[in-house]
Formats: sequence, C-alpha cells, structure tokens
Amino acid sequence: MILSKDGLQSAEWKKKGYVLPQFDFDKVCENTKKSPFWIHFGAGNIFRAFQANVVQNLLNDGVIDSGLVVAEGYDYEIIEKMYKPHDNVGALVTLKGNGSVEKTVVASIMESLTADSQNESDWARLLEIFRNPSLQMVSFTITEKGYLLQNASGAYMPGVEDDFAAGPVLPKSYIGKVVTCLHERFANGELPVAMVSMDNCSHNGDKLYAAVNEFAKEWENRGVCKPGFLAYVNNPSKVSFPWSMIDKITPRPDAKIEKILKDDGIEQLEPVITSKNTYVAPFVNAEECQYLVIEDNFPNGRPELEKGGLYFTDREIVDKVEKMKVCTCLNPLHTFLAVSGCLLGYTLIADEMKDDDLLRLVKKLGYDEGLPVVVDPKIISPKTFIDEVVNMRIPNPFMPDTPQRIACDTSQKLSIRFGETIKAYIRDGLDVNKLQVVPLVFALWIRYLMAINDKGEAFELSPDPLLAECSKYVSEIKLGDSDSSSKIDALLSRKDIFGVDLFEVGLSEKVKDYFAKLNCKVGAVREVLQSIK
Repeated sequence: MILSKDGLQSAEWKKKGYVLPQFDFDKVCENTKKSPFWIHFGAGNIFRAFQANVVQNLLNDGVIDSGLVVAEGYDYEIIEKMYKPHDNVGALVTLKGNGSVEKTVVASIMESLTADSQNESDWARLLEIFRNPSLQMVSFTITEKGYLLQNASGAYMPGVEDDFAAGPVLPKSYIGKVVTCLHERFANGELPVAMVSMDNCSHNGDKLYAAVNEFAKEWENRGVCKPGFLAYVNNPSKVSFPWSMIDKITPRPDAKIEKILKDDGIEQLEPVITSKNTYVAPFVNAEECQYLVIEDNFPNGRPELEKGGLYFTDREIVDKVEKMKVCTCLNPLHTFLAVSGCLLGYTLIADEMKDDDLLRLVKKLGYDEGLPVVVDPKIISPKTFIDEVVNMRIPNPFMPDTPQRIACDTSQKLSIRFGETIKAYIRDGLDVNKLQVVPLVFALWIRYLMAINDKGEAFELSPDPLLAECSKYVSEIKLGDSDSSSKIDALLSRKDIFGVDLFEVGLSEKVKDYFAKLNCKVGAVREVLQSIK
C-alpha cells in the first residue's frame, strides 16, 4: 500500500477500512488544469486536513468537477519532498474524542507548485492560473506573520523593499509573490477574484488587504506596474478580501498514528524535516470538529461549498462567530486550564478534563458565566459549540496540547477572553459579583507568575511579552505570606491586561481574596478549586 495515484488501485485500502476517493481522478485532473477554480497558498497540515478533504467530499458527491491547486511560498521542500513524490495524495487520520480513528485517503489536490519566481516552470504555471477567467478563489493559511511587511522594529521583511523597487517581476517576498500573481490577473482583463485569508487571526481579510494594498500603492507611486492596479485592488466588484473564522486542531503528525498506518501495511511513510525545520509526513492527523465560516463576497462566483460543511454569511456574522469562540466558548476555557494545569503539574490538557474539580469549573465558566452574555451568531449554537468543546474536543486523548504551551502570552489574552465578559455583564445590567471563575482565573494567573506550583516546587513560566514586567508585581511575595494581596493592587488596575480596571468594576477584592487563599500554603490551589461549587 503506497500513497500515490497508482497505489490507490490496491484492494488492500478498503480491506483495512480506508475511505477512498470516489471520483474520476484523470477527468478531475484534466478539468483542474483547464479551468482551476481554487488555488491555496500554504501547503501545511491544516490545509491537507480540512480544505482538501472538504473538496474531496464535494468531488465524491458530484457538486464540483475540479480539484485544488496548492502553492507553497515559504518552504519549497514541502512540495518537492512530500507532495510531488506522492502525487499529492495523502492520508487523513481523524482523531475522535472517544479514542477511535477514521482513516481517509485524500486525493483532491491536482497540482502542487512552489511559489518560487526562480522556478521557471512552477512560476509560469502560477501566472497561467491567475490569468484564467475560471479562477474564483485564492485562499491562504500562511500564519498571521505571513501578512507582515515589517518586523516589530519597523524594518521591512526580507525581499519586500527589493520587490517594491522591481515591481511585479521575479518577486522575493511572500506577499510580493501573491501580489505579482494578482497583477497578472489585472493585466489580463481585470478579472475578478476573491482573496480569502483562512488564517486563525481576527479580521484576517483586512490583514491580507493591508499587505496587498501597500504593494499596489508602492508600485503605482514608483511607476513599476500597469496603471490602474491600485484601483483594481480597491474595487470590491473586482477583488474582495473576505473575513473568515477557522477552527480545527491539526497537531503535527504523531508517531502513534504513523504506527497505526504502518501496521495497516502502508509503505514510505517516513516524515521529512525540511531545512527550514518544517515537519511534514505523507499523513496528517486532526480532530473531528471543524468550522470554517466565510464572508460571502466572491466577485467571480463560487461553487456550492456549503454542501461540504462550510458556512457562508455576512461580515458581521463572521465577527460574531469569532467573538463567540474567543470570548466565551473555547479560548477562555483553554486559558483557565492552562494556568491551573501549570500550577497543578499537568502536562496534557486532555488529562485535566479527568480532574473533577477542573471539569466542574470549566463547565461553570462556559455555561454559567459565559453563556448569559455570549455573542450569538445564530448560524452556530453557542451551547452546542461549548458542548463539543467540553465533551469531545478538550478531552480528546489524541490531542497533545499542553497547559505550558497554551499558557504562552497569557497577558495578551486575558482582556479578550475574560475582560469582554465583564464588560458585557456591566452593559447588560448583570451583577459582576456573581462571577466566580472569571476572577479566579485572574488570581490563578497572578499565583502562576510566582513560578511555584501547588507542591511548592519551582517551574518554568511560559513565554510572554510582559512576563518580566508582570513578574515584578509578585517578586517580593513568598508562598505562605499572610498579607500578600495588597502588593498586587497596581497590577489589578491595568486595563491593558484585564480589559477593565478591576477596582472600578468592583472585582478587585474578590481577586485579592482568591489570591491570598491560593498563596496561603502548599496545596492551597487545590483547596480553592474544591471550594467553588
């Protein structure tokens, strides 16, 4: 059993329980090369586990008759060493919350290209695709950093200034490559297209637009592109930049999953670690739950992708779905488990859901304190979403997420994940003093900053841009201090961290009381968690 076009002819796949493609591969390949409708930038695991599988299901059901084209603009070895040797065919192992797996062979990707202007054949094909009137969507999973043209100090990222000067000719930077392709589409009839960021960041379409627009401005100002390109980029009837919200956990390929596949008889499964330290394998493993909500703004039309489980709606609803997830139904629960887990010595988030105290408080945080003020997008039920998170997603034994990883950058998360709930309580006339777990999370985080766990042992704090600054607030506090709570007053007033001044909203005393109890002795964290019913 080999993951390749010819390898799929083996009868062993069905015997071993694999779901196989049900479409005419050669016909779909021919249609895709002639009339591509969707090209995706970013050949990583989320694309292979989510978008590629959605397209395969649509091909199987006869909803569409063309497949995907994928382009990789950062790490070309992903294409050269993983996609092409396997004819773009891969295995998807869906990791279910009950501990079972579902195995699928995904073959919906018809072309894989390096977005490398020095690769003559691949680059020529990319430009050819962008000239094709059939192209409807250009999508991206290149991470939020992929849209940055400047670093934190304001200096341009490598290649950007060269690309500004040269115009749409042999670009070096990632966004420069994308905009050069878009300019090709403009120069060949101002053809319409949707540029759809599917990266997991707020208002992602705006981030993509800002980068593309800056390139178009620079090129027009310098006279290095065809006149009118900037107007084309800013004409929503020609080029759109929809918002989207994506939610699916796709961990790096796991050795346990590799063994399952090898035991089934699949050969040539060896992973590749590229020179850019990307870890890729002929298979991907991912959780079963997935959401992709997209602003329905496609100037060149689109197929009925909603039949593959995607949601299409307006921009306001996309924003509401994101707020539902980030402010109430998922991210706050993760943050609570992260700081609690670090203090209690857990190394796996899934294991925390076996802890009766943590499970009870996770439910209280989500259902009792969050849902009364949740932003309800209507197209997805917040209650159902939390049900999945609590009962399927976080407890999933296959998910290797650690509290230490999720505790990264907590100072940047508290205002959105908890401050917005407090603001909503005040706005809706609800009593903030009824909140128990929200102020507890703040107190747990401050206790966490002491870098002493509930056994009295030192542990390493996770990276955070404000770590050194925030740690100073607890630097003079020792475990067991009886009058320590007054030393954190200055921290509790920081709206930039909590989203509100905790003194102004009347929660400062509750947080201080929790902190004093959490810090009174070894084992106090567990006692406080048990005390809240």
